[in-house]
Amino acid sequence: MGIHKKKDVGAILHRDGVSFRVWAPFAKSVAVTGTFNGWQSAPLESENDGYWAGIIKGAEAGDEYRYIIGSGTQQMYKNDPRALQVTTNNGNSVVVDQHFDWDGHRFAGTTFNKFVIYEMHIGTFNRPDPSTPGTFEAAIEKLDYLAALGINMIELMPVGSMPMDRGWGYATDFIYAVESLYGGRHAFLEFVKAAHQRGIGVTLDVVYNHFGPADLDLWQFDGWSENGKGGIYFYNDWRSLTPWGDVRPDYGRPEVRQFIYDNIRMWVHDFCLDGIRVDSTIFIRNAPGHNDDPSNDIAEGWQLLQGITNVARKINPGILLVAEDSSGNDYITKSKGEGGAGFSAQWEVNLPYVLRSALDATNDADRNITAVANALNRKYNGDAFQRVIYSDSHDAAANGGKRINSEIQPGDPTGLYARRRSLLASAIVLTAPGIPMLFQGQEFMEAGSFNDYKELDWVNVEKFRGIVEAHAHLIALRKNQYDNTRGLIEHSFNVIHLNEDNKMLAYHRWERGGPRDDVIIVLNFANRVQKDYQIYFPRNGLWRVRFNSDWKGYSPDFKDTDTKDVQAENNIGALNVGPYSVIILSQDN
Repeated sequence: MGIHKKKDVGAILHRDGVSFRVWAPFAKSVAVTGTFNGWQSAPLESENDGYWAGIIKGAEAGDEYRYIIGSGTQQMYKNDPRALQVTTNNGNSVVVDQHFDWDGHRFAGTTFNKFVIYEMHIGTFNRPDPSTPGTFEAAIEKLDYLAALGINMIELMPVGSMPMDRGWGYATDFIYAVESLYGGRHAFLEFVKAAHQRGIGVTLDVVYNHFGPADLDLWQFDGWSENGKGGIYFYNDWRSLTPWGDVRPDYGRPEVRQFIYDNIRMWVHDFCLDGIRVDSTIFIRNAPGHNDDPSNDIAEGWQLLQGITNVARKINPGILLVAEDSSGNDYITKSKGEGGAGFSAQWEVNLPYVLRSALDATNDADRNITAVANALNRKYNGDAFQRVIYSDSHDAAANGGKRINSEIQPGDPTGLYARRRSLLASAIVLTAPGIPMLFQGQEFMEAGSFNDYKELDWVNVEKFRGIVEAHAHLIALRKNQYDNTRGLIEHSFNVIHLNEDNKMLAYHRWERGGPRDDVIIVLNFANRVQKDYQIYFPRNGLWRVRFNSDWKGYSPDFKDTDTKDVQAENNIGALNVGPYSVIILSQDN
């Protein structure tokens, strides 16, 4: 037994054993016990700075262990806060061999303006037994499908160790350990590698606004606490309160900040992630949150957010850093030098509710097209790509809500109206300025509310193969795959037609303008064909139809409205637009 001099915290595998280091500043003694010594007590030595450390010769990968924390007359058996693997959430920590062969596939390397994100929950990718949570192995089997669809960035809901067999992942108990039921750490590394091999990046949701809640080993970890609260890892005053209990981390403690920064470093460096989405940042920077009241600001929370973005970019300068903030605060995506948190983008949480309001209404007269146009034109700091836009997400499709197709047609969520209008929603997301995101199964009419115990209905990929194909076509246009829709990957946006009586909306997207650059999107929010409908075009000449959602190839019961290429004269062109449909046009050279 000896002191390991390097400041590595946790259980670190070496050639001749394992070094252990743990932060427990108020402990009277700390020991480690595990399978390597028959669960006997092996004392660690105090480093006189709150850390305790030592080396166990002969310990190896796969060994289980715990710390024995001495506090007064108590001896508490605690899992390692930095455990890279746990047997179960109430089991033991496990020593892990961190080596992994990336075989050259470390980062995907796609630019923000061409991202199309696909949000997914590993636990719903079940194979073959639907009674158990899904796995990374099962999800890998769907990567070819996602690549063919055109997806180039996956956003995973949290994959950290959870206190239950199932869950959304936002109640992580060990933030360094990958959920064992999903396959654990190595399986996640294989998933990321497999995604990169297909040109798909991986973004991960992380949760630092609270730890738990559950019977956390972090709670009063070394025996110390104040006001009956959580001890060294948590605030022990009014700042502890969150919607999930008194479990807000103490961002003022350097060791707690380092605990979080090192976690970011692990995900970005060790797992080679291409993006990080930080959950509910408003609850990090503001208490109690949701009101964005500066008088409730937690300055240390703002500093933590700045530190997170700084650490991530030092490792991967091109990383996508997304905040879910819910306030629309421009400072989330301002640089640190401007006093901001430095995120790349934030979830546009208002847009899905505006779209749903316009598309759920039973009567066409009740659809607010002006509200849709205003929501599409929103930017942060004048930058369209500082927001992630979507019509469905794990939040929008749950918490009392349902997926948009189920909201549109509750009695028949795969019926004609549901297919027409949910495809209209997808077309808006994929042609509006911003980084578009689809929610798993959206493209094949997955129905109902999102939950973590119902596997995706993959038979619908074939049943609604035309709707899947429509999404693939939209994604290809969004990424300018055919070099004739460049405007869709740029910032510019201008509403060129809005008619509340006819429920018609058209907008123009462009970079510099001209053939293969200017793009016109025409949307019909009414259940009737608009014949010879006139709209403004920015240039005269022939405008070719690149996409018509009313095509029978997408669904045999669509009208296949006779929509032909448009000859614009005096900047006016006429076209036929099917019910609840969208047309995308651009010019050839």
